[in-house]
Amino acid sequence: MKSGFFFFAFLFLGLLILPFTVTIAQEVQDEILTYRIKTKDGNEFIGQIILEDEEKIVLETEKFGEISIRKSDIQSRTLLSSSQVVNGQLWFENPQATRYFFSPNGYGIKPGETYYQNVWVFFNQFTFGITENFSFSAGMVPLFLFAGAPTPVWLNPKFSIPVVKDKYNVGAGALLGTVIGGGGAFGVLYGVNTIGNRDKNFTLGLGWGFSDGRIASSPTVSLSGMVRTGPKGYFLTENYIISTGFDTFGLLSLGGRRLISNVGLDYGLIIPIMTLGDGFFFAVPWLGFTVPIGKK
Repeated sequence: MKSGFFFFAFLFLGLLILPFTVTIAQEVQDEILTYRIKTKDGNEFIGQIILEDEEKIVLETEKFGEISIRKSDIQSRTLLSSSQVVNGQLWFENPQATRYFFSPNGYGIKPGETYYQNVWVFFNQFTFGITENFSFSAGMVPLFLFAGAPTPVWLNPKFSIPVVKDKYNVGAGALLGTVIGGGGAFGVLYGVNTIGNRDKNFTLGLGWGFSDGRIASSPTVSLSGMVRTGPKGYFLTENYIISTGFDTFGLLSLGGRRLISNVGLDYGLIIPIMTLGDGFFFAVPWLGFTVPIGKK
């Protein structure tokens, strides 16, 4: 009976996300070279360079039309991607486009980039971009601060492969952990398929958990989505069907990501599905942030 409930719950989520995936698959964006020009007097302009010589550049902007800027007055010139500029307005870059709340998608971070993620103070994780297709994370829950309690630590190597650039990516990796001061090895082997770009995507994943040399006979299924809602916001959902071998239950989550300068603030609710069948409902709040600390 519960299995049927889980099936229809995930079917509903799939139908909810389907319009976004259809839109994603149909989007074709032309590459337009758009720049952000910062001048030494503190002004900032966004537009396309239509003329450049040794002394000046002429910028075509959405707000001011054509403006001429002397090169001696320019503090910096940054090339922006087409997704960063909407109707002449700068949309902040997603500081954690490779993950939802926690689970990864098929995208990877760029070589040399690093970001730090914290959830409810105790969960700490750093992610490093090594190559265009490989990254790894290292994390810890520092319980040793409480009278030397056993402390979980983990590594997470991940490969990301663009099948169709900015439209379809696949990824594979492993979360490899242990508990310092007690307990053995644990982790997850996983693969993900992501449809869409870094601002609007949908991911189907499969993961096999293991502990003390034993691996799960049934995979955990994940269904996640991310949709940009404006210059500084995202809608996030991350959902699981988990089989323990004895029972099957689900986790649903809904929330968002708010961009504050270059920091991402994640918030939402996690809802265990198994409690619904017992006539009892509760939700666990999620609160975390992500800070990029590597080169851009």
